[in-house]
Amino acid sequence: MNRLFLGVLLIGAVGRAPLTSVGPLVSEIRGDLGLSSAAAGLLTTLPLLAFAVFSLVAPLAAGRAGLERSLAIALLLLAGGIAVRSLPAQLWAGTIAVGAAIACFNVLLPSVVKRDFPDRVAPVTGGYSATQSVVAAVASGTAVPLAAVAGGWRWALASWAMLVVVAIAVWAPSVREAGPGANGAARAPLPWRSALAWQVTLFMGLQSLAFYVLITWLPTIERDHGIDPAVAGWHLFAYLAAAVAANLLVPLFMRGRADQRLVGLGCAVCIGAGVAGQQWLPWNPWWALASVLVAGFGAGMAIVVCLSLFSLRTTDARQAAALSAMAQSTGYGLAAGGPVLIGALRDAAGSWTAPVVVLCGLTLAMAAVAWLSGRPRTVA
Repeated sequence: MNRLFLGVLLIGAVGRAPLTSVGPLVSEIRGDLGLSSAAAGLLTTLPLLAFAVFSLVAPLAAGRAGLERSLAIALLLLAGGIAVRSLPAQLWAGTIAVGAAIACFNVLLPSVVKRDFPDRVAPVTGGYSATQSVVAAVASGTAVPLAAVAGGWRWALASWAMLVVVAIAVWAPSVREAGPGANGAARAPLPWRSALAWQVTLFMGLQSLAFYVLITWLPTIERDHGIDPAVAGWHLFAYLAAAVAANLLVPLFMRGRADQRLVGLGCAVCIGAGVAGQQWLPWNPWWALASVLVAGFGAGMAIVVCLSLFSLRTTDARQAAALSAMAQSTGYGLAAGGPVLIGALRDAAGSWTAPVVVLCGLTLAMAAVAWLSGRPRTVA
């Protein structure tokens, strides 16, 4: 396997696991630190806010230090953040550091793909997205057993630093080969005035919002409709598994195609159909599972298409980083508020009907911007 490609996969592998390992341990963390429910909610929302803020910083770092060195620095920051997060009284600082490091991965990996794999953008993007999803699912599933074996939530969270160290070791030769300041002489300005850039940005934001809303509320929606809590938990796993399958399959539909309108439209249709099915199909575990699988497949398609568009809609690696920064900063800012607003709407309406109608409306908007951003053209 090409060492650079392996490095990209490993950076993808550590790009979500340090976050998804937190959710199953929130009860233990709250009990140990005496956190309120609001503080516990902030613990899961804070990384998304860090994504929004630090996505704008990543191109600046790459402009000064180069892609390889910037990613190496982000890996070191991630390892340090994971370690610090597990120390007494350092939970919040460590969480911000973890979010900042992963924001750099999110923004700069599409730029690496654009520069080093220009003829394999979709397959490479799908590969590291699938790796990210698989390891994230494993981290979520093993968090509680690992805490029991390791002696508590601190050691369970800190253990992911070991995988980051492996990624650093594999990535280090790329830094040495690139030399000081490689690709760091200039950076492209963020394309705030480009209509196409805003179409890609809105696509990124709407698919991110839908993903994090479903990750947050899907088990609760099912439980409120009478699905057993244990079954609802397995359905969330199925949602993530369907996303992994889509990560691997969607590049086959994108290979050699300059036009991504149909595959982008398919993302929105699948997510919308899955969300609607959760509310209006006959309520039994099998229909619920079918809806979950359709929505998960759409989510997996959407992230690969969005990440690929950062490369496919730009002319060089620097412009790809600029578009990625704009889209991910705005997109994750939008996504951070989604679960809170949908939860508030559920409380105000007294049922899931109004929130689901709103989500279906957002998938229609997603379909529109997916169609526009999928046209074969580049950011001016």
